[in-house]
Amino acid sequence: MATFDMKKIFIPALILLLSHLSIGQTTKKVLGLHEDKEVNLYTLTNKSGYVLKLTNYGARIVRIEVPDKNGNIDNVTTGGETLETIVKGDAFGGATVGRYANRIAKGTFTLDGAAYNLPINNGPNTLHSGPKGWYAQVWSSETKRNKATVRFSYISPDMEAGFPGKVNMSVTYTWTDDNEIIIDYLATTDKKTVFNVTNHAYFNLNGTGKGFIQNHVLTINASNYTPVDNTLIPTGDIKSVRDTPFDFTTPHTIGERIGSMFEAVAFRGYDHNYVLDRNAKIAATAYAPESGRMMEVITDEPGLQFYSGNSRSWNQFKETGNMPENSRSSFALETQHYPDSPNHSEFPSTVLTPNKPYKSRTIYRLSVKGD
Repeated sequence: MATFDMKKIFIPALILLLSHLSIGQTTKKVLGLHEDKEVNLYTLTNKSGYVLKLTNYGARIVRIEVPDKNGNIDNVTTGGETLETIVKGDAFGGATVGRYANRIAKGTFTLDGAAYNLPINNGPNTLHSGPKGWYAQVWSSETKRNKATVRFSYISPDMEAGFPGKVNMSVTYTWTDDNEIIIDYLATTDKKTVFNVTNHAYFNLNGTGKGFIQNHVLTINASNYTPVDNTLIPTGDIKSVRDTPFDFTTPHTIGERIGSMFEAVAFRGYDHNYVLDRNAKIAATAYAPESGRMMEVITDEPGLQFYSGNSRSWNQFKETGNMPENSRSSFALETQHYPDSPNHSEFPSTVLTPNKPYKSRTIYRLSVKGD
């Protein structure tokens, strides 16, 4: 009669089960078709049961569920979970933005003596590559069994939105057991071009829709910033943040200096590029005292665009107490190269060549900070 060593059977099975539990999982839901392409919703769950939701429309983040200091779970980013709310919602929110993130002055740049013209969609300038940028495209997607990871890929044809070169782009999201969103970018081109990519997630660490973000405490490890003109195009200067509203080298609330006088006018809010201190391990930290949630931003990019949500008057909501849906109800910390770099040789280069792939990583690390 055959005998079995139960330890040899049970222990390997237990190890296999625990290993599956520790690496999380990804599920897929088909939402429908957009321009004859399938749009999906991906739910990534880590071992603690916390959730990151993504979609291949714009390769974007649509939901982040994490606990506050009391253990209450809430969503801390903007986004929809139906086809209609994703396609018709905020164009940039949570999306992978390219081929050139941020602004290019007057929608034109010169590369190797040739002038290129781009669609204008932001005053006199091009913003995020125009009205049909990568944020408005349906990407291919790939998941891995028993892993909280999704890889999105997109082929940008030569002269798409006016940019030269065929670019093969991928962005991989990994949701870790430590509540980190790891974003890995990889791009190659068959022709010399310009390239700048970012993720454009909006955050409210008290929970989406739960009031303003002016009391969030922000630290940005940047001693300098790039001043802009009245259309938010960099002047080309790099200036110290010292004695300006832009100084977040020590913690300040987001709203503390909005409305104060700066350069003889009332400062209306932040939509500015910070020149990150390269010796800093953490690019930025945001903390919401009310919820206790904290977010650290880690990147190998040279710049960080801080946007405080300036679409409406600050005082209107401050005085009436109305709950905003858009204005200053969320903020963005976008890791990237500087705006309008193709027109500023003094800035870090955004030229992408066939012989040197672009690789970059950004991490949004979410946690709870004690009182």
